[in-house]
Amino acid sequence: LLSALGVKQISFNNHILLVVNYQSLVEIWRMTENEIARIIVEAGYNIHIKYGPGLYESVYELILQYELKEKGLLTERQKLISISHKNLQIENAFRLDLLVENKVIVEIKSIDAFSPIHFKQTITYLKLSDKKLGLLINFNVSKFKDGIRRFVNKLPEES
Repeated sequence: LLSALGVKQISFNNHILLVVNYQSLVEIWRMTENEIARIIVEAGYNIHIKYGPGLYESVYELILQYELKEKGLLTERQKLISISHKNLQIENAFRLDLLVENKVIVEIKSIDAFSPIHFKQTITYLKLSDKKLGLLINFNVSKFKDGIRRFVNKLPEES
């Protein structure tokens, strides 16, 4: 992960020094939701090519998280989100499969077909977490492109 971020580790007099490539860090920090989504979809495609359909959702989730971290993206798995209703704070109201760079929600499925509730759930997660882009990915399909749905919540158009 450190090498993907342009960080080099050097040992000196029994100390470990980290040399940081700030340009790499700034490039990742400035990535838009759409740029992050492209990386996620590419990684998902490669996973689907290698393993195909039929595995548990948790397996795809773990592998996708691993691949995204390898690419230097901050990826949180099973991220608990709290919400508030008036003066009531509800801890752990829902759980995101993956949250990438604190910008893109990824919900992973391994099912025969999407149902409308999957779309509604992803849209609700976007709104309640105040994120702008969500991907719903079903790995249990013959063609990976048939298993991807993209949802937006006030995402500005890129120029």
